[in-house]
Order: sequence, then C-alpha cells, then structure tokens
Amino acid sequence: MEKVKTANQESQSPLSFLKNLLIARWRSLLLLLIGVYLPLQVFEMLTVKIWENQAGLPWDVPILLAVHSTVNPQLDVLAVALATFGLPWTAMLILGAIALILLLQKRWRSLAYLLTASLGSVIINRIAKQLMHRVRPQLWQSIAPESSFAFPSAHAMTSITLVAILLFLTWASSWRWLVLIFGSLYIIAIAWCRLYLGVHFPSDILAGWMVALGWTIGVSLIITPDRTTAKSVDGDRPEDETTLLPEERKLITEE
Repeated sequence: MEKVKTANQESQSPLSFLKNLLIARWRSLLLLLIGVYLPLQVFEMLTVKIWENQAGLPWDVPILLAVHSTVNPQLDVLAVALATFGLPWTAMLILGAIALILLLQKRWRSLAYLLTASLGSVIINRIAKQLMHRVRPQLWQSIAPESSFAFPSAHAMTSITLVAILLFLTWASSWRWLVLIFGSLYIIAIAWCRLYLGVHFPSDILAGWMVALGWTIGVSLIITPDRTTAKSVDGDRPEDETTLLPEERKLITEE
C-alpha cells in the first residue's frame, strides 16, 4: 500500500515525470542530437560559407590537388567504374528491387521508410543544387566531366541514403554489422572517386553526407522502421508492419 502511494506521488510530480521520461527516451534524444541536429548544423554552416564564397573553403583545393597527385591509369579505370556504380539511378534500381521484396513480404512500414527516405533525398539534392548554383572544380580536365551543379554531391547523398536505409532495415538482425562495414567502405570509395575525377570539392561531399544523414535518421525517428521485429515466433509477419502503432492511430483520430 505504501509503495502504491509513493508511486502515485511520483506520478504527480513534474520533476519525477521529466526524469523518468528522459531516462526512457535518452537513446532517441541522443540520436536526435548526434544524428539529426549536428549533421544539419554542419550542412547549414557549409551552405553559408559557400554562398558567401563560391570558390570554396580553404581546404577544398589542397585536398583536391593531393588526391590528383596520385593519378595513374589503373586508378582512372577504378574511379570511372565507382562513379558509374554510385550513380543515383543505380541506387534507385537497387532500392526498387528491395521495395518490391518488402511489398511482397507485406513489410509496409519498412517500405514506407525506404520510399520516404530515398525520394526525399533526391528532392533535397535537386532543390539544393538549384538554389546554390555552385559550379564544378576547374583545376584539370576530368576524364568523366559533369555539367550539373556541384553542391551538394548527389553521389555522396545517394551513398549515405542507400547505406542508411539498408542499415535500418537490417537493424534487428546480425546483417547490420556486414552492412555497416561494407557500407562504410562504399561511402568512402564513392567520395574518393568524385574527388579523384575532379568533379566535386571536398565540401560538396561533406555537405552531401551531412544532409543525407540528418534526413535519413530524422525520417527513421518518425516512421520507426526499427520498431518492428524481424520475425514472430510462429513465423508470421509482424503485426506492426501492416497496421499502425497505437500512438499513430491516436494521432489520426484526433485530427
């Protein structure tokens, strides 16, 4: 009886409620800070600097020249191949195949996350490029020239978006470690090839990484694809992949 009374008193205390709420949600708050706020803050800082100075940041040209100093025929072939594999259209084909699998498996929440994160990333990139109008580097004649605007890098955004989506979809399984390791190598390789080919400044790459990271993690906090279980005990699909969560139903009824 005394425990019940104490619990009731705690539930009526604003400080106790706040403490318990922060303890219960600390992971989401930390992810919001590190995964959404900080990347978008870096993107905003880069955008302001480049808006004021289209020539770029002090470290843009030195890094490009350092990468260019390693040029050789073998790396030329590798860079062009990576650039082709890292095209947004290539990623869209991969994500399209995954989307079809999710649709057939009736994993609708995961499908909603994939579509929202990937299409949103494309839209953000197109809008940002048109607003910034940053031209490509002109330091040497590229073997794979580009004519569109440079900021932010579509290849960088696509690589982060693809790996983030795969990571969230495999989070409940041991596959996440494989995705994390090879995904990180893929992201670095795509960034290297864009610098090697001389079609992006390093700040274009960093900006693409930051805005894509903030977007994909932000969408995951809303759609929560990781809140579903990989498979139920009897092998049936998880119920919350095909139905709304209780809090989502409440939001709809309130509107």
